[in-house]
Amino acid sequence: GYEKGAFTGAAKRKPGRFEMADGGTIFLDEIGDLPPQTQVKLLRVLQDGTFDRLGGTDTITTDVRIIAATNRDIEKAVKDRSFREDLYYRLNVIPVHVPLLRQRRDDIPLLIEHFLQRYTDRFRKEAEFDESSRRILMEYDYPGNVRELENIVERCVALSAGKVITTDDLPPHLIHTGDKGTSRLTLSEVKAEAEKEYIVRVLQSTKWNRTRTAEILGISRKTLWEKINTLGIKY
Repeated sequence: GYEKGAFTGAAKRKPGRFEMADGGTIFLDEIGDLPPQTQVKLLRVLQDGTFDRLGGTDTITTDVRIIAATNRDIEKAVKDRSFREDLYYRLNVIPVHVPLLRQRRDDIPLLIEHFLQRYTDRFRKEAEFDESSRRILMEYDYPGNVRELENIVERCVALSAGKVITTDDLPPHLIHTGDKGTSRLTLSEVKAEAEKEYIVRVLQSTKWNRTRTAEILGISRKTLWEKINTLGIKY
């Protein structure tokens, strides 16, 4: 959180996440990616139950239960000194290991429905996977785990022309694989491919009007131009 006047645009005081979660639970995702300075601040909250607002002089107290998650090997990060050992032991009270998605395929249909609901609401459109596309989603190995499945569902909902998502709407690497369910692309490559395809489709819908495209995508013209160059979009 921050105090009024803490920085340009801080017109009034804003409580932070830990302040709002006082007496409850806060979920910290991808805890392994925290920069060193933030790790120190989090350790203070865990040890003392206190923190300071940005621009403030008063110490705020909070009592929260913390649930943290990461896909990194935290023990290795501790050995590499990219993650604080004292913070690790503060967080690692009751560890829960979540198996890879391909090791719990019964969860895939439930996750598909969950993400379908999320992204049909977000994009304000109806969409449903047909039987063939669902079968492919069930057989795929998901090296990127749940986040890769979410990315695939989001892509399909965003790019599908009709209410039924078919195999034609699935990312090509799901269809053309060397072995059953085994991708030859990294998750970052899959995301870049989906992002490029979506940006091209929006550009085409606006007749390559970059200002309008940037508005639809919710990014600046500068960011759009950078993505066009980075992703190799030609027009």
